[in-house]
Amino acid sequence: MNIGEASKASRVSAKMIRYYEQIGLIPAAQRTASGYRAYGRVDVHRLHFIRRARDLGFSVAETSNLLSLWNDRSRQSADVKRLAQAHLAELDRRIDSMRQMAGTLKALIRCCAGDERPNCPILQILEQPDDGCVEPEARTGGVARRPHGHRLAKPASSY
Repeated sequence: MNIGEASKASRVSAKMIRYYEQIGLIPAAQRTASGYRAYGRVDVHRLHFIRRARDLGFSVAETSNLLSLWNDRSRQSADVKRLAQAHLAELDRRIDSMRQMAGTLKALIRCCAGDERPNCPILQILEQPDDGCVEPEARTGGVARRPHGHRLAKPASSY
């Protein structure tokens, strides 16, 4: 089957199939005489496995490890369980962080009148420099969170 058919069967986009091949997550597809990628049932099964792992939030690296374990018939289920437990712990940490963000945003929203006046406590809090008392976590694409239970300073109001 061609890449479009493999994409439909596995529910992995053709773009992602090409990407997974490029980074070595899946082996290079066989090519037809005209140079098109050709996939079989085994390839679609592997793509389905990858999609399910990615749907559960496993990173590409973790998915690669899962694929290695899946292909290793001498594996121990304890190795798979350990990987899944580590991923669950990271998900729990991220959920806690998101709950803290939501709590902070709720508090900021409550402070804002949301009217025609230009003064906005949300923007006032965002413009404040970090207090430097909390070591930032290693994050990409985000900001360090304040410790749980930290109360926001009530913004100065000029209403």
